Amino acid sequence: MKNRVVLITGATGGIGKAVAIALAKQNFTVIIHGRDKEKTLKVRDEIITITGNTDIDILVADIFLLSNVHGMVYDFKQKYKRLDVLINNAGGIMGKSREITTEGLEKTMAVNLFAPYLLTGLLLDLLKESDDGRVINVSSSSHRLNAKPDFTDMQLDKNYNPLIAYGNAKLFLIWVTMHLQAKLDRQGIDNVMVNVMHPGAVKTNFGVDSNLGSMLNFISKLARPFFRTAEKGAETLVYLATTNGLPAKGSYYVDRKVAVVSAKYHSPLNEKIVWDYCNAITGLNL
Repeated sequence: MKNRVVLITGATGGIGKAVAIALAKQNFTVIIHGRDKEKTLKVRDEIITITGNTDIDILVADIFLLSNVHGMVYDFKQKYKRLDVLINNAGGIMGKSREITTEGLEKTMAVNLFAPYLLTGLLLDLLKESDDGRVINVSSSSHRLNAKPDFTDMQLDKNYNPLIAYGNAKLFLIWVTMHLQAKLDRQGIDNVMVNVMHPGAVKTNFGVDSNLGSMLNFISKLARPFFRTAEKGAETLVYLATTNGLPAKGSYYVDRKVAVVSAKYHSPLNEKIVWDYCNAITGLNL
């Protein structure tokens, strides 16, 4: 795996950090993304100490903001002319009150869907320079448990609920993964593959600060001790980043196996609606 370049968003803790350490041990050049420069530098130094791999770099950006995603890509392209693996790991569940970014986007959709969509689109040219380019999106079983999309109210202006917002974003991320792979296949681009995965319920700080209401906060606190470790949650990401001859592309993986996506709301038309909506919000024309 020498000289393979990987960019991991949300890599200063939890699953992102665990997969960064695992890939650094396999001699990847690892670029970790974080929101806080001091913390991201500290994690970089920790990864170097743990793995002995000095090819660890950082990118700092608040990817709730699409303008910052553009800036992050600009910074990356100043230093790197190729990207082998992009892991869109950063995400989050928001609180019970609907919040918007300074760009006017609902925060759950901004970080879980629009940011990875935009980042992938802006880096696709560099992924095509790889002989084995890979995009791995991190979704969730929440796409099955909580999604309830309203295609006339994509960002839940009227009926906001934090779990529905999160479930919708993760469902839509699966759909755009499938859609992008199909487009690459039609274009004859066989050196880039796109997959999506669910890491399982992981014992990290994810969602700890989200106020979901007293009952859900209580249930979450009770369940957390039974969650899997970040290292266990990262295993499927490492598998998708490194394994030759994966069983499928454009697919949803759980525990290193292809899993079934909820078909409840899916149709080619709905998938295209989400794809076109992401294009419109991000200004891309993928």
